[in-house]
Amino acid sequence: MKGFFDPSILEEVEMLRILGPEGTMEEELRPPELTDEKMQELYREMVFLRLADQRALNLQRQGRMGTYAPFMGQEAAQVGSAAALGEGDWMFPSFREGAAMYMRGVPMEAIFAYWMGNEAGQRFPDEVKVMPISIPVGTHPLHAVGFALAAKIKREPICTIAYFGDGATSKGDFHEAMNMAGVLKAPTIFFCQNNQYAISVPRTLQTASRSIAQKALAYGFGGIQVDGNDLAAVYAATKTARQRALSGQGATLIEAVTYRLGPHTTADDPTRYRTQEEVEAWLPLDPLVRVRKYLEKCCMWDQEMEESVYAFAQEKLNRVVQQAEAFPEPTPEEIFIYTLEKMPQRLELQMKDYLAFLKELEG
Repeated sequence: MKGFFDPSILEEVEMLRILGPEGTMEEELRPPELTDEKMQELYREMVFLRLADQRALNLQRQGRMGTYAPFMGQEAAQVGSAAALGEGDWMFPSFREGAAMYMRGVPMEAIFAYWMGNEAGQRFPDEVKVMPISIPVGTHPLHAVGFALAAKIKREPICTIAYFGDGATSKGDFHEAMNMAGVLKAPTIFFCQNNQYAISVPRTLQTASRSIAQKALAYGFGGIQVDGNDLAAVYAATKTARQRALSGQGATLIEAVTYRLGPHTTADDPTRYRTQEEVEAWLPLDPLVRVRKYLEKCCMWDQEMEESVYAFAQEKLNRVVQQAEAFPEPTPEEIFIYTLEKMPQRLELQMKDYLAFLKELEG
């Protein structure tokens, strides 16, 4: 295993890397099912997702989408981890996991509709095993642990995976989830996308830990740090964590070291807290670039294929936008009817009162 070091924050911390920035694969570490054909398939998805992310940003700037959290630069972390999951596993996403959600079957038009302000975009098809997006930072790992423990009691051969950023690991809920997962050996994967910033706060200012991964040791289970821009390393680490979970060895914390190339959200101006030189230093590590370089070396990719995939993705996104904007407008009643399975009388009275109030406003 070869290490990758960021001298400013990761000195002496070994990190799993399989596919290097120059497109060179460490074959002895490569999972056998991650064939060249599979790499090519996943690269196509990464291209689509990069363009989908950019389209969402454009829609927000045009006033056709609300505040949006882009994931540009983090495609390998999300695609690689989602691709390594089993059919029955459940995903608990935060607000930046559009790529991972899409890979698990959430329609992109539903993701777009949600960020356009339509909660119906969180109503996924029944067969999709993805929980709704969690906006509060770091609260949903608790849900992932509880769900995993229920599955363990029912002897279901599945695991759960909770996605969060490096900032969430400084929150209390994260540590409560880690503690319960350690004590009860929950089949849960904690997947941290360490993109170097908790909004505008650098990682080194929000935790004194040398790595995020080492936090797992305090709770009695394993942690691993991977190059989060390396599709193969992320896939391999997630696959191993899943095997540990299903074999009764409990949870794993994966720290995927990556970099958010865009803003925290469309309401953020990253030029106020990081330099252009810093951004440019990460560009050679772009997850799409290294996969393309690898495929080109294998004679499985060329410029003509690149242009074809980009054109197909843009056409697909045109349909996605049309479908997202065609989602039915939510009704005022929906504020109330999805809170609980069966609406209690007090909530029903509140709904009637609110509807009467709206009718008065209409005159």
